[in-house]
Amino acid sequence: MTTLIHVIDDDESFLRSMERRLRGHGYAVATYASVAEFLVRPDPEAPGCVLTDLQMPKRDGFDLQEVLAKSPNPLPVVFVTGKGDIPTSVRAMRAGAEDFLTKRVAIGDLVTAIERSIKRDLSERAERIRRAQARSMIAKLTDREVQMLLGIVKGMQNKEMAEEYGLSERTIKYHRTVLTRRLDIYTSVDLTRLVQDAGISTAELTAMAAAAPPGTRHGD
Repeated sequence: MTTLIHVIDDDESFLRSMERRLRGHGYAVATYASVAEFLVRPDPEAPGCVLTDLQMPKRDGFDLQEVLAKSPNPLPVVFVTGKGDIPTSVRAMRAGAEDFLTKRVAIGDLVTAIERSIKRDLSERAERIRRAQARSMIAKLTDREVQMLLGIVKGMQNKEMAEEYGLSERTIKYHRTVLTRRLDIYTSVDLTRLVQDAGISTAELTAMAAAAPPGTRHGD
């Protein structure tokens, strides 16, 4: 997949110089003269990262970093600034910046930071896709199936689930079979991993399962 490097700086000459250097190393590059100009762009499908100056008129690099952190598909940020100090770099890194570099950075060090950022972005995108898919699968379950999933995640045996939910063990076995067939997942370990991938806590799953109607000892 083609990656895209977004470069933001109010210094036109630096912007063009950086674009030439990065294109010379095989990167696709998009340039912006301000944070505002960058933020009105269409949300990019291509993975990549943002190289941004720190001090710029109106909205600065920290403003951009904050906006990106709250976006659905945040791109990693590498600060490339002419003015920086240790407290500023610490603030940037604590807020999630991938790196904090000066404008005199050697191209090799810059490329290393970019490659690390791209790797991070690809990993985080894959994680978001995995989470969305897992949540979609769980969202399609019936209340009773969610109840079975909760019992499995909690490590409950069929007898314990029968007592917990007021159902017969035979009914529990039936609903567990329906659940595994619907998800096409057949082990407790993999079912638990599905919930973890979805980022759903036990408390959240418990609240979802609470909607299931009460059972009887003779069936459901």
